[in-house]
Amino acid sequence: MNSITKKWLRGSLLTTLLVLLLAEGLFLFQSYNLYYGGVRQAVNSRFASISGQLKMYTGDEKATQSQRRSQALRRMVEQFDEKDKFEFTLLDAGGQVLASSSGRAGELSSLEDFQQAMASPDGRGEAIYRSAAGERVLAITILTPYQAEDIAALRLVTSLTLVDEQVIRLIWISLGVAAAVLGFSLWSGLFFIHSIVTPLHQVERVAHEIAQGSLDARLPNQGRDDEIGRLCGAINRMAQDLSKTEQMKNEFLSSVSHELRTPLTSIRGWVETIAAIRDPADENYQKGLTIIGRETDRLYDMVEELLDFSRLQSGMKMNCQTLDLVAELTDAALFVEARMNQAGLRLVYEEPELPLPVWADAGRLRQVFINLLDNAIKYSNPGGAITLELLQDGENVYVLIRDEGRGISPEDLVNVKQKFFKGKNSVRGSGIGLAVAEEIITALDGTLDLESTLGKGTKVKIRLPLCRPGPQAQPAP
Repeated sequence: MNSITKKWLRGSLLTTLLVLLLAEGLFLFQSYNLYYGGVRQAVNSRFASISGQLKMYTGDEKATQSQRRSQALRRMVEQFDEKDKFEFTLLDAGGQVLASSSGRAGELSSLEDFQQAMASPDGRGEAIYRSAAGERVLAITILTPYQAEDIAALRLVTSLTLVDEQVIRLIWISLGVAAAVLGFSLWSGLFFIHSIVTPLHQVERVAHEIAQGSLDARLPNQGRDDEIGRLCGAINRMAQDLSKTEQMKNEFLSSVSHELRTPLTSIRGWVETIAAIRDPADENYQKGLTIIGRETDRLYDMVEELLDFSRLQSGMKMNCQTLDLVAELTDAALFVEARMNQAGLRLVYEEPELPLPVWADAGRLRQVFINLLDNAIKYSNPGGAITLELLQDGENVYVLIRDEGRGISPEDLVNVKQKFFKGKNSVRGSGIGLAVAEEIITALDGTLDLESTLGKGTKVKIRLPLCRPGPQAQPAP
């Protein structure tokens, strides 16, 4: 009983059924009281009319009044004009019929109403029973309101056949309406649940396929603009992003394998060469050592970059303190200046005179600057320039790094900061340098943005919040 349909059957449908039963019961109760109350009211109205007529018989002698009332009542019975609706009967103190509008005499088939009237303080009794002919009737007896010789009680009996037929008709109509409401509720509820459960089954199936590695699985587009439609769209986009990430990861692994194999091949070849020469004075011996050292540094840098990426994925710890951003950027520029000269590039950098305090990790900040400057060097042509600028607006400080290199195509620019991504014009590298740089800047409450024009160069803009002045400086809000 854990499916949505079964829960709905237990909850909503059961509640609807109980409400319908309650409404049905109240309706029938009110209808019963209305119809049977109308019959009682009609009988009571007749008794009131009879009592009013008896009240007119007054005189000085009590015996004469009693006799006149008795005679008047007998005439009323004989001249009773509603014999088709009621039976008017006069009863003595023993419940025997003295006179009846139907001409019947003798004992009554039921004395229940008479006995109630005799025992009741208000002198009134009522009973519903079946007559000798099997017909349900209502009998109401009242004690004679005024002394009328031998007449002790007045009795009116009316048939309930028409009332029962009307009540039964109402019962069937109300049951039909209740059944129609319940059927409509069941149909609409199942239709609504089917419109939810069926797509959810598809979502479950496709999600399971994606979890099993089938990243090309997609949910059908049914043109729904509701929560289910948006959920299906979100899962399709997720699968598409996962597929794209998986493709980039595979390309990344292939690229890293190639990048690692190249220096290892070079190192292995020169180790074999040096082992064959065995003369430290030989020119090739020294050249081999130099190449081995350079390629080893290259391998070390790539491994460190991969480790940094792994640390960032699991949450890299920052050892932040108040730093002078001017000094950090200047140190990074001096570190790569020799490489710029070797590549035939010019460094354009006017160091600001005043310090710009930021709250950052010195090692990670230096790593970001060197990574971005290294990219600028790799993608610049000899004879070009790399420009560094530091700007501020009172709340933030901005580092601008511009090159005049090959630039980035528009289709690659939107993905270049994603992990594992390598553009069409990329050169050697793992393809995670910019992803690592952005992760570090984001962790320092900053932003890293790229602007590039293919064939004209790239501009990197880093924003970091300035520190508040004070003994315990913190980033500005």
